[in-house]
Amino acid sequence: MTLPYAEQRGGKWRVRWNTGKKHPTNGRWLYDGQGGFDSRDEAIAYGLDRESDIRNDRYTSRRDGAILMSEYCRTWQQTLDVGHLRRRNIESYIRLYIEPRWGDMAVADIKPSAYRAWELWLKDQPNIGERYRREILLVFSMMMDDAVNDGMRQASPVPKQRKRGRYVKAKRERKRPMLMADVHQLAANAATFWGFPGYVYILTMAFTGMRPGEAYALRREYCHPAWPTADPRIDPAEEVRYDEDLERYAGAQPMPAIRVEWQHQREDGELKLFPPKYESRRTLVVPQFLGELLEMLCASHDSEWVFPSINGGELAKANFTYHYWRPIADGRKASVPRQKGSGRGGTWRPLPAIPAVPGWAGKRQYLLRHGHKEWLDEDGHSRIAVESRMGHELAGVEGLYGNVTPPMERAIMDSLQGRWLRFAGGLPEGWEPGSPTGLPVGFSEWLNAQVKAGLALLG
Repeated sequence: MTLPYAEQRGGKWRVRWNTGKKHPTNGRWLYDGQGGFDSRDEAIAYGLDRESDIRNDRYTSRRDGAILMSEYCRTWQQTLDVGHLRRRNIESYIRLYIEPRWGDMAVADIKPSAYRAWELWLKDQPNIGERYRREILLVFSMMMDDAVNDGMRQASPVPKQRKRGRYVKAKRERKRPMLMADVHQLAANAATFWGFPGYVYILTMAFTGMRPGEAYALRREYCHPAWPTADPRIDPAEEVRYDEDLERYAGAQPMPAIRVEWQHQREDGELKLFPPKYESRRTLVVPQFLGELLEMLCASHDSEWVFPSINGGELAKANFTYHYWRPIADGRKASVPRQKGSGRGGTWRPLPAIPAVPGWAGKRQYLLRHGHKEWLDEDGHSRIAVESRMGHELAGVEGLYGNVTPPMERAIMDSLQGRWLRFAGGLPEGWEPGSPTGLPVGFSEWLNAQVKAGLALLG
């Protein structure tokens, strides 16, 4: 590389230096420059400092750093290798908050003080929750780290491992222990609102810890009693696992189980099947009572989905939280039948009242999944069995050496069955949930048998 050289421009001096890079097409050296110096020596000294930065990988050329954030936002998004939901969220953060604030600025011109001011601005916005704000800042931090790696900045404006300002304790959602009585009331409410599929759906969520999207996409070939015999065996690399599942869950000591293979999510507005979150395909053994309920449910309809919607379609196409879960958890008043000539008030048929469930009004259905883990922890099951059932991976040696064995699964199945029977023993004689459609043949007899078994267990 040649030494920097200076030239006089009017009453000032300008210096130019070799950046150490060549033009990608003609192979010529690329130069950078700076003007406004009062003397030649001052200009040369500045050029020598820049060449020192180049030799020590500290240099950001004005050409690279001058790229606007609006252009970098578009380029950076093309480098993402994430799932479609994560990509959609990141694109939303950039479109709504990052590009509007930083789009007109050069990548190299973003200062730490400007970042801190923006961070406080986001904190003051009433429509941006704490978790959402952290996600926005995380994406921006990733962009700045990549800008450093791309030679557009010398350092990120986002502070690392250093807190500023007052300590604010992170707020956590207040939860109460999940009571079996509350779960059963939710199930009874779901039966009143939705029918027998709703009753089984709530109990399945509470006794398996499935994610909602996984339950929406549960197909009958992956559900007891069809699975594992009906497994489609779509992956040749899993042939050993298919055979082991047959022996483990349908062999000499069968265990009723659900296989989580898919979740329902939308991509570009279209409902599709995707692998579960974190690729957490897994098998969930279910207690005997739930296996029997699932068998009755699958025999009661011919839908490909275990839990069809009220109109018999795909549950994921409904706004489940608003149209299903809120009436189930929050309750509703009995409706007034529409009278002839009374306009649009009332409904075409009377709808029974649904009682609110204590502690669940306004809460999200995902807490059923949280409560399932509480139950497993209360019953003292091993961490590897619990976390695997939840679709999580344990880090470190514990996760590397851990393995879920059939006795572990049977212990989970038995403890959940005991929890159900201890509750069922206290149900009133002759009780059964209300339903807008007929309950399956034999359900009343089945429920009476559960009550008797529960009373026997309670002694």
